[in-house]
Amino acid sequence: MTIHSIARRGFLAGGAASFGALSFGSGAFAQAKGLPIRVANAAGNVNLAMHQLMIQQGYLQEFGLDPNVITVADGAKIVGGLVGGDLDISTMSGFGQIFPADEKGGKMKILGGAALLPSLALFTSKPNIRTLKDLEGKVVGSGAVGSLVHQLSVALLMKKGVDYKKVQFANIGASGDVFRAVTVGTVDAGVGEVSFVDQQEKFKVRLLPEANMSIELPEYTYQGAYTTEKAIETKRDLLVRTMAAYAKLYRFVHKPEAKEAFFRARAETAKNATVEENEQQWAYLQKYKPYAENLELSEERIRYMQQLNVELGVQKAILPFSQVADMSIARDAIKLLGGPSQGARN
Repeated sequence: MTIHSIARRGFLAGGAASFGALSFGSGAFAQAKGLPIRVANAAGNVNLAMHQLMIQQGYLQEFGLDPNVITVADGAKIVGGLVGGDLDISTMSGFGQIFPADEKGGKMKILGGAALLPSLALFTSKPNIRTLKDLEGKVVGSGAVGSLVHQLSVALLMKKGVDYKKVQFANIGASGDVFRAVTVGTVDAGVGEVSFVDQQEKFKVRLLPEANMSIELPEYTYQGAYTTEKAIETKRDLLVRTMAAYAKLYRFVHKPEAKEAFFRARAETAKNATVEENEQQWAYLQKYKPYAENLELSEERIRYMQQLNVELGVQKAILPFSQVADMSIARDAIKLLGGPSQGARN
């Protein structure tokens, strides 16, 4: 199955948008055609590999679904598609934008976790930048205020006692764009994938001390699943099945025996990647086991994400857990898998 671009009329008010689409064929073990489900997830190398791995394993069809999955670079477009009824669920994307949407009456719910750890770190190519504190008064590549990249950068600096208000954040775009800006010295520092830690010499960058977010920010939930209250009311069974399929995917990719399948997925989605790069990505997954094998997110995790939003002025106040989250679908999904995975990250 190949990734291609599609246009969806009416996906967002004000015009059509193009997205990379991943379409799953019906599996031999699914119903005659399966029950349709429309999923939108964040773009990015790791997510693309995970989507391809889902295709190969056929987990969505295994739960009787006929899915159409698209990848989207802008989280706001995912929210717009869900609210507009063009999408049913997002299973693997940042969800910081859900809280201000709910604050404005958006009626959306976080259903569970995906990547529980940020897969990013802060790098620099400048010899005069030795510590995170040195970034005060400097330019740090980021996304827009409140975006995933910006929020993560601020969260790390705050935790390490850096006055982020003294940092000049430059809106470069997604994490890949930011890292490229770091390598050419356009900015003083910025994020890159944790897997680049083993390639610092190749890219002529340095990992700043205490800047591996997978280690330093375990409380930050990098990606999650979410939808609208209307979808929960009208498509609950489909959502449960979808969440179960993704939980099965997360459990599989954490196992050593998934390596060959993961490499096949990378070969389809990152055709120019070297064997070394694939090995480093795989090593990251096996070392950190970042995915939510049991899906459910705690109230503490949800509150932390809201606290960051309030600090950045993205939302006015912390909303009640019951208003922004519904973990019952995650619990029902795990029941379909026979129960919780023991020793999994939470």
